[in-house]
Amino acid sequence: MTHPLPADLHCPRVTTRDGGPELSRIVAGMWRMTEWGMSVQQRIAFIEQCIALGVTSFDHADIYGDYGVEGLFGEALRAQPSLRDRIELVSKCGIKLISSKRPQHGIQHYDTTGAHIVASAEESLRQLHTDRLDLLLIHRPDPLMDFDEVAEAFNRLKQAGKVLHFGVSNFTRHQFESLNRRVLLSTNQVEFSPLHSAPMFDETFDGLQDLRIAPMIWSPLAGGRLFDSNDAGAENLRLVIKETADRLRQPFASVVFAWIMQLPSRPIPLTGSGRIEAIGVAVAGSSFTLERDDWFRILRAARGHEVA
Repeated sequence: MTHPLPADLHCPRVTTRDGGPELSRIVAGMWRMTEWGMSVQQRIAFIEQCIALGVTSFDHADIYGDYGVEGLFGEALRAQPSLRDRIELVSKCGIKLISSKRPQHGIQHYDTTGAHIVASAEESLRQLHTDRLDLLLIHRPDPLMDFDEVAEAFNRLKQAGKVLHFGVSNFTRHQFESLNRRVLLSTNQVEFSPLHSAPMFDETFDGLQDLRIAPMIWSPLAGGRLFDSNDAGAENLRLVIKETADRLRQPFASVVFAWIMQLPSRPIPLTGSGRIEAIGVAVAGSSFTLERDDWFRILRAARGHEVA
């Protein structure tokens, strides 16, 4: 059963922390943009459609699309410069891929040296055709990461006006707090969905809530497995979400996004689609709140057992 979206659908905004960036409650993830086959004009139209929905924040990483996504997005900003002041740009750095575009990389590895962070941020600015990033994240924890060196690089970029805010991605609570003691972090972007609920129980969300910092969420629909996994647990979860969605007359994915955003740490989910309809469904999840019984029915189905 499908349910129509309200005509006046508009995404609210959220500040990730005191003094942090203000982002749209749903962030448009760009990591698949090289697969969308959009012309420059189609990319411009897509960004405009997102803005019309209130989705003004766009998530990138230097490596997305084999180092190609930022350039595609930047072509749209170059063609229509007025877009830049209407949106927030998020990017990540710290992973070096084996790529024909980076022939000097001999092995896939992490690099969180100060020199690499600064050089990656400056290359993202060139690719995105902009003079500043609203938010820059360290993409993955690096075993050779020196917290003081990362903090110094972040401060250099901020003082130069090249990056306004900083955060991390996929960090544990301890890793986050260790770096946050040295430089103000605005978010931790982590994987979370009903099929990957670990951050609720490994102190990730608790730690961020304690600091009044909102996490960003990647893969909120479990990479599509919520829709097509043949695993028995996933099938039962799908049935529970569908029953809730039908009863509430809401789209299936909207219920998932609402379930995620109901957490008190104020998670900010990312989409991964180039279809504006899918982004609208995500935005619709910010327009209603689940009853506590319904929220726990989904958790019970996700975990396969009662809470006690």
